[in-house]
Amino acid sequence: MGDAMKNTDTLWDMVEARRADYVALADRVFDTPEVAYTETRSAAAHLDQLAAEGARISRDLAGIPTAVKGEWGAGGPVIAILGEYDALPELGQEPGLAEERPLGKAGHGCGHNLLGSAAMLAAVALRDWLAATGTPGRVRYYGCPAEEGGAAKTFMVRAGLFADVDAAISWHPADYTGVFEANSLANTRIDFTFHGRAAHAAGSPELGRSALDAVELMNVGVNYLREHMPDDARVHYAYLDAGGSAPNVVPARATVRQLIRTRRLADLNGLVERVRAIADGAALMTGTRVVSAVVSAVSDLLGNRVLDEAMQANLERLGPPDFDAADLPFAQAIRATLTPEHIADTFRRAARPVDRDLALCDFIAPLGVSSGVAMGSTDVGDVSWAVPTVQAWVATCAIGTPFHSWQLTAQGKAPAAHKGMIHAAKAMAMTGRDLITRPDLLAAARAEHAAHLAREPYRCPMPPEVMPPIPPRA
Repeated sequence: MGDAMKNTDTLWDMVEARRADYVALADRVFDTPEVAYTETRSAAAHLDQLAAEGARISRDLAGIPTAVKGEWGAGGPVIAILGEYDALPELGQEPGLAEERPLGKAGHGCGHNLLGSAAMLAAVALRDWLAATGTPGRVRYYGCPAEEGGAAKTFMVRAGLFADVDAAISWHPADYTGVFEANSLANTRIDFTFHGRAAHAAGSPELGRSALDAVELMNVGVNYLREHMPDDARVHYAYLDAGGSAPNVVPARATVRQLIRTRRLADLNGLVERVRAIADGAALMTGTRVVSAVVSAVSDLLGNRVLDEAMQANLERLGPPDFDAADLPFAQAIRATLTPEHIADTFRRAARPVDRDLALCDFIAPLGVSSGVAMGSTDVGDVSWAVPTVQAWVATCAIGTPFHSWQLTAQGKAPAAHKGMIHAAKAMAMTGRDLITRPDLLAAARAEHAAHLAREPYRCPMPPEVMPPIPPRA
């Protein structure tokens, strides 16, 4: 066995040595789910762990009380490992049950309790390896709130928090294992509030100007726009204020949130202007006035082939997570709640033949199999424009489990989820070690990143006047 493999084995042992602490951290965050910008208990749990690990701690990053940073080491390159811990509204679910049992609160329907815990574990293991080997280098853990619709990392990038970082590493819980290739949508969320005039809906409707009519006309207009957008663009909406509950009153105010997505950040503004024109038209048709406010914005992911190949090599060296026979019954029970389409979609994304008997991933997806159809959006996109960035998918749940579902929440504390989380920490720590010990690798990643920016410079999608929507302190 060569020195590189010996070092890899040592790094694995350093991850394993802290398994219990970080499983406990993941479960603590799972049990206290909080949504965007309100993750006070989750951030406190991460701060407690950072303090226990002797980190140099920074708080209130970019003016966000629930954004934290811990750093270790000295000299050498700076490697950032990104963690998240926000939950999703209304996805609270009794864990360990293969039937829908809602708890009437937020829940970790995207596995961010695992994401942040594994990221910090990777950073700590890499810290231990640097200290044990006397290798110069700094490793940072960034605790990032509000990924689910809040775009906290966009604010953090805009504030210059990654200006001295050489490369960033992250991961995401999934139902298969492979490199998370650059395949996401740039987006912005904009609230359109229509102001009309209240009136008695039966006695004097001609005196009213319905803000709700304006919202509905805007949505009709956007629906007609869909035929004339690029195939990979998306627009979704949600009513934030439907004008009240009294049908005998002409609604004087109504608000709709439009979520506008495009494959490339460079194309986003054009689609946004078309949606804004529809809002103006709806206001004109109804005699109302419209006011808009940008809520959040994120960029598409900028890929880095050099880093993708480095992460792929480490995933292949590790192999799939060490699921065992004890993990299968629960995974099979979850699978029974899914459709054949859910299951087939996983194998399509991983470029594998469909195996309807396989409940837990036992393979590493090959690199370069992305279908080209972006799945969603992430504020990691803005980090990827600031510094070379790489991510992994790592299996933590039954094959076919959709994101943002009760099924994923139900598996958030399962032994299989913990095994995948530990596996992800190893892959990230190994990749960070490679970047610190191989200057040629880091230089190649940075050169690729710089070449792309020379062709297409980064322009932060968040307007400078938009600040993080921090709730008032209690």
